[in-house]
Amino acid sequence: MTDDRAQDTAQVKAARVLAGLDDEQRAAVVAPAGPVCILAGAGTGKTRAITHRIAYRVVSEQIQARHVLAVTFTARAAAQLRERLAALDARGVQARTFHAAALRQLRFFAPRLLRGREMPQLVESKARLVTLAAAKAGVRADRVGARDLAGEIEWAKSSLVEPGEYAVEAAKAGREVPLEAAQVEAVFKAYEQVKRHQGVIDFEDLLRAMCWGIEEHSDVAEQVRSQYRHFVVDEYQDVNPLQQRLLEAWLGGRRDLTVVGDAAQTIYSFTGATSSYLVDFARTHRDATVVRLVRDYRSTPQVVGLANAVIRQARGSEARLRLDLIGQRPPGPQPDLRTFPDEANEAIAVARRCAELIAAGTPAAEIAVLFRANAQSETYEEALAEHGVPYVLRGGERFFERPEIRQAMVALRGAARSEDGGDLVGTVGAVLTGLGWQPDRPPSGGAARERWESLAALVRLATEFRPEPGADGGLTGFNEELARREHAQHAPTVAGVTLASLHAAKGLEWDAVFLVGLVEGTLPTGYARTPEALEEERRLLYVGITRARQWLWLSYGEARSPGGRARRACRFLPGPVDGAAVPSARRAAAVPGAPAERRVRTVIVSCRVCGATLLTGPERKLGRCVTCPSTLDEALLERLRDWRGRVAAVARVPAYVVFTDATLTALAERRPSDRSGLVEIAGIGPRKLELYGEAVLALLRGAAVADLAPDQPDSEDLQKDLATEP
Repeated sequence: MTDDRAQDTAQVKAARVLAGLDDEQRAAVVAPAGPVCILAGAGTGKTRAITHRIAYRVVSEQIQARHVLAVTFTARAAAQLRERLAALDARGVQARTFHAAALRQLRFFAPRLLRGREMPQLVESKARLVTLAAAKAGVRADRVGARDLAGEIEWAKSSLVEPGEYAVEAAKAGREVPLEAAQVEAVFKAYEQVKRHQGVIDFEDLLRAMCWGIEEHSDVAEQVRSQYRHFVVDEYQDVNPLQQRLLEAWLGGRRDLTVVGDAAQTIYSFTGATSSYLVDFARTHRDATVVRLVRDYRSTPQVVGLANAVIRQARGSEARLRLDLIGQRPPGPQPDLRTFPDEANEAIAVARRCAELIAAGTPAAEIAVLFRANAQSETYEEALAEHGVPYVLRGGERFFERPEIRQAMVALRGAARSEDGGDLVGTVGAVLTGLGWQPDRPPSGGAARERWESLAALVRLATEFRPEPGADGGLTGFNEELARREHAQHAPTVAGVTLASLHAAKGLEWDAVFLVGLVEGTLPTGYARTPEALEEERRLLYVGITRARQWLWLSYGEARSPGGRARRACRFLPGPVDGAAVPSARRAAAVPGAPAERRVRTVIVSCRVCGATLLTGPERKLGRCVTCPSTLDEALLERLRDWRGRVAAVARVPAYVVFTDATLTALAERRPSDRSGLVEIAGIGPRKLELYGEAVLALLRGAAVADLAPDQPDSEDLQKDLATEP
């Protein structure tokens, strides 16, 4: 191929990569080499932006794919990056988690770094070692206690805190420690001793070993930096100090780094993650290109409006990078806020609504019930099972570790040895039927239904299986695909309503989302005692809201159990509409045993420009978001203010008693033509309509202020009449 033809081909490929991007995404993709920070709000296409940026630089021959290292936080996300890059003709890019990248490098350099010694075994769970360490330190720890201690050790090691520094550093960080800090420190020290004695390492050791290998061995540093020259880090708000140190070791002072993140989704501080590297990126890299992605393609404007309203009240360093999202989807239903007498009634109502959605055509896998703490799950498991709604508990066992899946994979490998080349889906179905799975008879609910759905997911995988050209398309090839997915933890979608904590839901999305248990003491948790901890709880609610594409339900039980002590609603929820009374409890008597519920009139006003939910008083009066284009008639607004001043002077009352500035601005923007149009504007009630309606309409039609006689009641009577007006 000639140079000209090669250049033409590169240009065509580059143009294809840029096709379909919005302006902000395109700016991120074509940003020059060097430090680039992409601030990407929920649903704004961050994965699209970073994969297209990598692909654009590769196909336009700015960089070579083999020199790129893209780092993310889950194996599934890394697999998704690789798949998208391959589809964009950018094969060869290394997309891995921090731990997978470090493990690969450590294995490669082990002969040099370990001087011929065998590489230690990597332990995936600290629980057993922590239990032994606790006994060694004279500390009693049950299963839950061992888990809490493991969490503290992970936080310390991720934060570069040594065992002897734990007590002091935990106090500085305001940690809620499971035991006395001195006891945790003793267990931490014993844990390191037990680990060395058994010749094993944990995930934090893995990262520290590669930091040491690069920082202390110039030959290793030179080889790593020769291989990887361009870096991309996804979810940068979740990086901890240990990961940042490894990233800096990889970079070695070089500057070709692209990071993407959203400070409003910083919800893992308890693990040692910190958004400070994202927040300070532009200060650390003075010539950085910063791009903000704000067009939300995931959620309806109504959901986006509620999310904006919640995060708009945020304080602290993360709030400096707050993004005001703009919904791109067609308008949808308003978010639904409900209260119930207690948690049991709340769970029953949620289960019934899930059943209704499924009956109306929403797939069960497109519905999620999200809560703050895993302990809340049991009530919803029982309610869904009683209503015959299949569910999947996320955050429990990994898909490929479930007993029924392991048994099925063993059976499928056995069947492959005697495969006769028949239909793959039929063969898989027959093998699973031999294990007791009945395709046409799913159990009504509960654990049995969860097992049934897991096996059904394998059949769907077989249906969707498309081997690479030349690869085995039968049962042997399918088994290889399952092994690949197991290694990457790329689980199939199981057909059931997802039950998950808000932490486990991050990065996922559903058509319908139920946010439940939204009460003080749960969200925010009672352990959130500092301003920083409370802000993280606010961000958790924001993450939950932004998981919803179409339908969003927010609810809480006023008491934990029937007749129990009343609880307050989550402080982060928007308040009732100004001037609107909360309706009294409504009992759905048409359905036997229906729970009493109270629907709070809250998120009910939409922006007339973009359709977003309006929650602040001024926005509701304007009828639009403050950031949406204004149609304000300045001359009309001046006449309205002049008239208001004259009326207020005659009545001897402050001007705002007649109409607030927000109401006048709404009149000058919306220009209603009749009395029914006037009362649609918040701030104009029956009494104000009676007093001022004709005068305001005359002004709207063009009358001069001087032509209107300010005939008004006495100031005392006026203030009394308007005391209950909005």
